[in-house]
Amino acid sequence: MSSASSPTSGMSRPDWLSAIIVIVVWGLNFVVMKWGLAKLSPLLLCALRFAAASLPFLLFVRPPVNLSWGLLAAYGLVQGVGQFGLLFTGMKLGMPAGMASVVLQTQAFITMLLAAAFLQEKPQRWQWLGLFIALAGLLLIGAAHGEGASDMTLIGFVLTVGAAAMWAGSNLLTRVAARQGSYEPVSFIVWTSVFPILPLLALSVWVDGAESVVSQLGSIGWSELGVIAYLAFLSTLLGYGLWTRLLQRYTASTVAPLSLLVPVIGLLSAMLLLGESPNGLQWLGTLGVLLGMVVNQFGGRWRRRDALRGAGPDQRGP
Repeated sequence: MSSASSPTSGMSRPDWLSAIIVIVVWGLNFVVMKWGLAKLSPLLLCALRFAAASLPFLLFVRPPVNLSWGLLAAYGLVQGVGQFGLLFTGMKLGMPAGMASVVLQTQAFITMLLAAAFLQEKPQRWQWLGLFIALAGLLLIGAAHGEGASDMTLIGFVLTVGAAAMWAGSNLLTRVAARQGSYEPVSFIVWTSVFPILPLLALSVWVDGAESVVSQLGSIGWSELGVIAYLAFLSTLLGYGLWTRLLQRYTASTVAPLSLLVPVIGLLSAMLLLGESPNGLQWLGTLGVLLGMVVNQFGGRWRRRDALRGAGPDQRGP
């Protein structure tokens, strides 16, 4: 069996390239969001993202046959209206792109807590340790908020944490979908992307006003179209498709730690392309979040390695 198809072997070069593409696309995603939010309201931009990711493909992509329409709708609303609606609004209201890429990764720990509560998946000790380290980092980032135009606002921070919680909720729905049956990832994301379009448009009309929405739609130019295309085709369809394929080919312990590089790309790209400069407290908090994620991802490996070192020759097996 080749390394590209074995779930336990090292990643092949083509799959490493796929992983790098996903990391870069998702890392730059936050800068692209900021560019789009400069001219479009957050809820309208979010609606256009999901419209572009779904409507052009409905005639060519069959819906997942093993999944209920209720589950597809629930996932689409939690991810589309919940996660990205809150994230886009938070970034519009003062959450820097680089910090958003870091704070959003706390979804991993919220997912752990929700899985423990609803799926009876008991976290390990090192996962609790990683959670507390990341929580301390998150509190430091939140404490560094300001009210200036170039500062991270408290409302932006809170909405981004809410977006991370909604992402965690969509993760649980993905687990439920896996129990219902196998499905193609592109088919799943295309058809779940249909459901948030109308609610997001309705919310945009309610918040921004009908005249503003019509005016924004009429003033969309090539730069806005480029942002929508990036968010829909690269970040959503390409990124999700490649990432899911990697998870199908390799163990989660091989693939999941690669997501640690997404906020690194997010921070660097925001500094280079947007001129963002996190302060000392934000850098310290970022270090805490990333360290907590490292402990969460690798704590099990470290514990097993230490157990093997402490075992006698007869206990280690052949």
